[in-house]
Amino acid sequence: MDDAVVGLAATAPPPAGDQAGIDTERLGRLLGDPGLVWLVTRVRQRMTRGRPLTGSVTLSEPDDAQRRAADGLLGRAPRAGGSLSVRLDTVDAVLRRSGVSPGGLEAAVVALTGPVTLHAETRNREERAWEEAYTPLGTLDGELALWAQRIRRDGLVRRLARTPENAGPLVKAAVRVLRELPLSPPTSRATFAARYLSGAHALDEGTPLATLVLSGLRVLTGFPDGSGAQWRREAWASAGLLRDDLSSTVLALNLRGTPSLDWMADVGEPAVLTLRSLTRGAPVAAVPTTGTLYICENPAVLSAAADTFGPACPPMVCLQGQPSAAALTLLRDLSTQGACLLYHGDFDWGGARTAAALARSVPWRPWRYTAEHYRTAVVSVAEAPDLTGPPAETPWDPALAVALAEHGVRVEEEAVLDDLLADLDPGAS
Repeated sequence: MDDAVVGLAATAPPPAGDQAGIDTERLGRLLGDPGLVWLVTRVRQRMTRGRPLTGSVTLSEPDDAQRRAADGLLGRAPRAGGSLSVRLDTVDAVLRRSGVSPGGLEAAVVALTGPVTLHAETRNREERAWEEAYTPLGTLDGELALWAQRIRRDGLVRRLARTPENAGPLVKAAVRVLRELPLSPPTSRATFAARYLSGAHALDEGTPLATLVLSGLRVLTGFPDGSGAQWRREAWASAGLLRDDLSSTVLALNLRGTPSLDWMADVGEPAVLTLRSLTRGAPVAAVPTTGTLYICENPAVLSAAADTFGPACPPMVCLQGQPSAAALTLLRDLSTQGACLLYHGDFDWGGARTAAALARSVPWRPWRYTAEHYRTAVVSVAEAPDLTGPPAETPWDPALAVALAEHGVRVEEEAVLDDLLADLDPGAS
């Protein structure tokens, strides 16, 4: 029910006076009766839709007060029956003839409930307000321009903001953030939000702004689809926004360059490097003397290499899934210094996406990670599990994606561990 009409039953009659010739005191007593709220509501609804005030309106199961008010308005004897019908033409004539509202029923309803805006006009005004709210999106270019078009089509901003009044500040803030991304060196999300937005909590999980920015930054970084708290942390980290600089870590084996790394390498034990330790100044790790760094996806591979070869194992880094900000920082530093990066991951769609994400940040060459190696592994691995999830591209070797689709099974790194260790064997030719 229109708010303007709801108030009729709870407010006193309007004061006497002339409003386009309307006797507002008599109108309040006549048409402002609480028993006629339903009638005024129906008339106002017709007016908002631009429909003529003719014909009848009917109320099913009216109470006694509603019957008495209608009969009193029309000056007719009480009627019985299951429903109550009132002809709008008759009400209009009564109001004109009595002098209560020379302009008839429409003028009377406006006097009682306020101006009426046509629905079409309201919709047009609202659409203009949404267009104004979207204006900052027009300043984006490249991939973000395509993202802006997509979120307008799928209604993401409308779902998050609900109203154009809320959408304007939301879109403006999101564009401001996306223009600063990705960050290098990375920083905490809270620090970034305090610097560029309304406060340190502006990008907290669950806020409309965090949801909108996360959608846009994934376009910038190419971070794959996913869900869950860990996935969101990694997605933010892909653009250099971290929960903090200690939570992001990377596993390394036999890297050197600092007293602590040298000590761990001397005993052949894996080291856990935090993003904080990697962004405090000069590069932490030195390029291996061989010039080559082996990268794996799963900790089991690095652990087996440490157990098997100890301090003699060639230097290694383990991503532990999607590359963290710490891993990307370390690998960028080593690549910039001239290290040759060799990568191996799981032979499945998730592994392909991880490898592609890494390739967007640092150059690497496949380490037993091609279609040829996959086909060989499929033959030698018994009861390999089926592939799951959506397919992914393998730009370093397009034939690998074809082979994965053909065989439809996954081969985890642990299943080819012997081959990987053979490559790492310092005694091999």
